Amino acid sequence: MAKSETSAQLQELIEARAAAIRAKDVARALSVYTPDVVNFDLPPPLRFIGAEALDPKGLGGWFETWVGPIGLEHRDFQVFADGELAFAHGLVRLHGKRTGGETTDVWVRQTFGFHRVAGAWKIAHEHTSVPFYMDGSYRAAVDLKP
Repeated sequence: MAKSETSAQLQELIEARAAAIRAKDVARALSVYTPDVVNFDLPPPLRFIGAEALDPKGLGGWFETWVGPIGLEHRDFQVFADGELAFAHGLVRLHGKRTGGETTDVWVRQTFGFHRVAGAWKIAHEHTSVPFYMDGSYRAAVDLKP
C-alpha cells in the first residue's frame, strides 16, 4: 500500500473518531481502538489500559457534561506510517457549552499510535496533554492557542 494511501486512511480514521465524539456516539467513538489500547488522557489516572480505556460509561459520562454537540477540530496533524505501524500528532481544539453553564474552548496536544489489525487500522495508543506553567503554580496552560 502506498504511503499516501495509508496516510489518507489514517486521516479518515482520525476524522471518523472526531465525528463520533462530536455526535456523542460512544460505540462509534470506541470502535476505532484496539482491545489493548493504552490511553494517556487528560483526567486521572495516569493511564488507561484496555477495557478501562474502552469503558463506555466513562466516555458517555464525559459526553453528558456537554450541552449539544461537542466542538472538536484538528490542526497541523502529521501522519507517519511504515508497514503495520504508524503514528500521527497534532493539535486539537475542544469547544462548546457545558452543563454547568460554562463554555469550554481549549487547545490540547494529541498523539496517536496505530496498528494495522487484519488489514484495518486501529488506534493502539493515544496521548492527550495540556502543557502546564513551570512557575511553581502547576497551573494548566489552557489559555494557549496556536
